[in-house]
Formats: sequence, C-alpha cells, structure tokens
Amino acid sequence: MDLSIVIVNWNTRKLLLDCLASIHETIKEISYEIFLVDNASSDGSVAAVRSEYPEVKIIENVKNLGFAAANNKALRHMNGQYALLLNTDTVLTDGAIEKIHNYMVNHQDVAMACGQLLNEDGSKQNSVANFPSILSLLVNETLLRLLLPKRFPSKIMEYKNPIEVDSCIGACLMVRKKAMEMVGLLDERYFFFMEETDWALAMKKAGWRSCFVPDAKIYHLQGQSAGHNVKARIMFYRSRYSYFRKWFPNFSAILAAVVVLRLIVNFMLNLVGLVVTLGLRPDIRHRFVLYGRLLLWHGCGCP
Repeated sequence: MDLSIVIVNWNTRKLLLDCLASIHETIKEISYEIFLVDNASSDGSVAAVRSEYPEVKIIENVKNLGFAAANNKALRHMNGQYALLLNTDTVLTDGAIEKIHNYMVNHQDVAMACGQLLNEDGSKQNSVANFPSILSLLVNETLLRLLLPKRFPSKIMEYKNPIEVDSCIGACLMVRKKAMEMVGLLDERYFFFMEETDWALAMKKAGWRSCFVPDAKIYHLQGQSAGHNVKARIMFYRSRYSYFRKWFPNFSAILAAVVVLRLIVNFMLNLVGLVVTLGLRPDIRHRFVLYGRLLLWHGCGCP
C-alpha cells in the first residue's frame, strides 16, 4: 500500500462526497486506502459515504474531537508508507497527489510535503507557513513576504521547482510513516490550528525536512473563511499559546504579550479608520469588531 488517505469530517456532507469523487477521478498511479473519521456529524455524512463509497474505512466518534485527535485515530491503523491528510473542502486535480508522492519517494529526507492550494477561481492560496517568531509576531506577515521572500515563501512568488519550507498547510498534507514513527503522531493538545506547524517543528528537530511541490494543484474551496470568523480566530490564538508554552516555555508570556500588543495596535488603527470613514466602510467595521472581541477574550483570561 502506497498511501493512506485520512479525511476528518464534521457536517460537510456535500463537500466530503465531492472530495471523495476527486480522489477516485485523479489518483491513478499509486495504490491507496481511505479513512473517514467522522466527528459526530448530524447531516447524514456517514450514511452517504457508506452508500456511495463502501470501500472507505469509517471511524465514527461520539463527539467532535477536533483535527489532531481525529486524524490520529486513523493514523494508528494506516497501512501505507505515506499518509495524506485531506480536508473535506479540497478537490484534487489530475496527478497532484502522484507528484507529491513521487517527490517524497525520491527525497527520503523529506517528512512532509504539500502542493499549491487554489481558490475556486484558480487563484493561489498560501500553502506553506513559517514557524512563529518574534519578527513574524511584530511585523505583518504580508510585508515580510514582500521584503524577505526567501525566508517567508508565499503565493506572491512563482516557484518552478520544489522548495524547502518551515511547515505546510494541513488542508492537503502528505507525511512519511517513518517520520511519524520517529517523532510520534499529531499533538492532541491542539483542537484545531497549529497542529501541522507543531508537527513540522518536531520533525525538523529530528532531522527531517518539509517541502512545497508547486506543480501539484489542489482546490481548497473554503480555505479563506476561518480568518474572518471570531470563534475560529479565538481557537487559533488558543492553539498558538499552546505552541508557545510547548516550544518556548521560558518566553511564552513575553510572546503572548507581543500578540496582545499587536491586537491593540490593530484595534486602534481600525478605530481611527472607523472615525475617518464615518463608519461607512463595512470591512473596517468588521475588523474593528473582530479585534475588539479578541481583546475582550484576552481580557477575560482567554477562556
């Protein structure tokens, strides 16, 4: 078995079925098995998969376990030499998975690899991430990507060949089983966000590399929505602080203070924008409310 595909689902029946269809339509040169880990969906997802794709191995959770714990349930039973963690809101293109797989086969020091994520209209999404640092916490990452493109690779650049990166976005992520056996599975202290970054850092410290394969294209249909949702952003900050406490225990409080300082600056800038535009710009109003609620959450002790 070449590949074990793991899909975690929570109430995304239509997206899930489209994702499964794209797997069968586009992966033609390697053998694979599919695990569906369902986080207590109530939309008929499991029944639909059982009916349309009876070969899928289904693991049903009695509650939503989040991303890391749900993936781990399948990874403990994988038969492939590689695992492919795949979001339900992804649609594969022809040959994309083979390209990532072939790259990893030919580069035995690579633990994790990903392809180019695309929006529905074909425009590029950011597919890789950097390890959090003081610089990235203080300075807008978009600016860092413009000023330091080699250190902060992104969709802004056009890459013709694979490159080494800090971490890959987990929407479509291939991971070597041998690397998992060395460093362990996903850290279940993370419910959602930062899991793959944490994993990549653990693998880097163990001597492995993570790489981006730009000619492997994957549509990620809802990939930009989470950043504008208050609950999702709170979940992101909660995971980020877990990351700080794990990897930088002596500096985690300082790093958290830097994050709060940046939130205050963003809140004040949008307050000024709100006054200048007389509140007529909906994007500024949204950001003002978002940063305000995030600061309130921090003020309440990050519950």
